[in-house]
Parts: sequence; C-alpha cells; structure tokens
Amino acid sequence: MKIGLVLEGGAHRTIFSCGVMDALLEAKINADYVVGTSAGITYGMSYVARQKGRNREMFRRYVRSSRYMGIPHLLNPFNRSYYNLKYVFDTIPNQKLPVDYNTLRTFQGEAIAVVTNMETGEPEYLPVGADDPSWKVLQATCALPLLFKPISINGHMYADGGVADSIPFMKAIEEKCDRIIVVLTRERSYRKTAESATNYIVRHYQKKYPAYAEKIRNRHERYNACIEEIAKREENGEIYVIAPEDTLQVGRTEKDVSKLMALYAQGYAITMQQLNALKAYMEDEVQF
Repeated sequence: MKIGLVLEGGAHRTIFSCGVMDALLEAKINADYVVGTSAGITYGMSYVARQKGRNREMFRRYVRSSRYMGIPHLLNPFNRSYYNLKYVFDTIPNQKLPVDYNTLRTFQGEAIAVVTNMETGEPEYLPVGADDPSWKVLQATCALPLLFKPISINGHMYADGGVADSIPFMKAIEEKCDRIIVVLTRERSYRKTAESATNYIVRHYQKKYPAYAEKIRNRHERYNACIEEIAKREENGEIYVIAPEDTLQVGRTEKDVSKLMALYAQGYAITMQQLNALKAYMEDEVQF
C-alpha cells in the first residue's frame, strides 16, 4: 500500500504540522510519498529523515535569532530575502542541527517540493533529497513573492510553490497513493481573501512574469476551491485530513516560542487522539 502525506505551507504556522509528523513517526506511520509546499515540505524533510523532534528543537533554538530572519536580510543585496538563506538552508541543517543524510539516502519513497515556474505560472514537482545539501529546491518552494528572491534551477526561475498549488493532494492522487493524509495549517473553516498587498505584488511581477502575476491575482479563489474539494473527498473517505482547531494567532513569521510550542503540541495531541480513526482509514477498502 502506497501512503501519501500532503503538507500545506504556512511559514511558522507549519509548526502545527511538525507536531503532526512527530506523532506519525511515533505511531510508525511512514509515508512513501511526501509532497508539500513551502515550509510544509521544508519541515517535512525531518519526517522523511525520521528525526522526531528536530523541527521543534529548531524553532526553540533559532527562530528568535536575528541571524535567522529579519528586514536586514531582505535589504542585503547578497541575500535579498527576509530569511537568511545561508543560515537557514546551510548552517542550521549542515552544522548546528544536522539533517540525517544517511537516512534520506536510504528512503525508499519520494519527497517532492512544489515550486511555481515564474515563466509559465504553472506548478512543477521537484524531488528533494540528500544530493542537494544547499537545499536549492526548498529555497525555491519557500520563495514568497517580494519577501524572497526568485531561485534559479537549471536555467528556470522558481518561486513559492503555494502560488500555483497550495495543497497538492491531487498530485498524490495522480501518483496513485492508496491512502492520503492531508495536513492543513489553517482551521477547516478558513477561507482565503485577496490580501491588501496583492495588487502591488501583481504590478511588481506583471511585466516580466505575467503568468506568475496572474496566478498571484487569483490565488485566493483557487485556494478556496481546493479547500472545498478537500472537504468533499474527506467526507467521501478518500483522504484523511488533519487540521488545527485553533492556530492560536500564530503569524507567518511568529517569534513567540511559547505560542509556537503550543501549536506544535496541538498538532501532536490531535494526531494522537485520532490514531484509531487514522488507522481505520488506512485499513479501509476505499477505491479511488
């Protein structure tokens, strides 16, 4: 049986997903196909590496550090991103809190990051693994409009995967996963509205990347349609959804460690409480 794990992004709200993934590891629920956007798949790599607690420790140690993120990094012409790319994608995973590359190399499944091709505006699904210690693909999927510089891979410019495919559950279906666990980082009732900065962001990219700008313009509509489809498939028993009951007002760049740890604990607790239901879903004879 092929198990898919689908991880929504959401920057620091993804600490909820970290709690979920640690509970899944504890319960020995190991997905064969892990796909996600932005912070979802970035923190998902600790799950793939079977490093329970690594993400929680990362937040505890580094999220408040000025070396981790802040406006000076965005204004730095050698970085041009709100997060310190060298520190986040090299120093931490390769020195301070190392990723278990040996486990990544022996992973028998697939880990996939969604990126948005800025020229076409379409999603692409790129593998992530131990052969890229600079985590270039993860940098690309996390490259939020304006807050990150676009990332060049094989001559193409990529940005935040959530722009083109916020919750890539359909990709897991296309890859013929028999059971699919979808982890959201917003409450089930949440619906996205156009952000106040949307028009400015669209104008910024319109001339050079018109297809990408159009995807940004109507992202909220596509996101809401995606959530409605997820709800239908959940009701039909086709997928299993784990979502926060309350995001505790955790912001995208939240630095309050107590709030972050509370949201992590919520993700862990909800998953442990639902283990019987989750295992029943895993054993059900649902046909896609």
